Amino acid sequence: MTNFWDARFAVEEYVYGTEPNSFFKQEIEKLPAGKILMPGEGEGRNAVFAATLGWDVTAFDSSIEGKKKAEKLAESKNVQINYLINNYENIQLPENDFDCIGLVFTHVPLKKRREYHRKYLSSLKPGGHLIMECYSKEQIHNDTGGPRDIDMLFSEEELHTDFESCSKLSIVKEEIYHEEGQFHVGNASVIRIVAEK
Repeated sequence: MTNFWDARFAVEEYVYGTEPNSFFKQEIEKLPAGKILMPGEGEGRNAVFAATLGWDVTAFDSSIEGKKKAEKLAESKNVQINYLINNYENIQLPENDFDCIGLVFTHVPLKKRREYHRKYLSSLKPGGHLIMECYSKEQIHNDTGGPRDIDMLFSEEELHTDFESCSKLSIVKEEIYHEEGQFHVGNASVIRIVAEK
């Protein structure tokens, strides 16, 4: 999978654009800046945006090409991010350390999904926030982004189970139109989550 993402990102243009995801932007702007974790951050558009708001950003992805572009984007915005080369399976995260976690289209195999989501929650401080946007299982009928494997798409019920330990949890499925670079364009079925540990 690393080779897939390196190949996708090894072009001059930012294939998902340089602007933050609209839902992530809407929600992160409501919070006071602190420490944020951005898993699967790719070319860095959301991490860099958080940094421009004063957040102390730690991001990770398995793609070295993604890291190069994220750091270039950060430099262009005169901010710094801590971008690690790692993957969902092996990343070691400190307990109760982050004020926020941003999960933007971080799709993983069904058998590992809950494990990864609970790993992220354990690294969130009590009272910390989760912001997540992902594709619903209905997105399999659209050719506007996301995995072509339905087991890597999400349902509201699955995500409620993953994050049921949160003290506050809002999970909403929506039909939207999005335009984020060349691979996220058109009508899409998404699930949007805001939660507090």
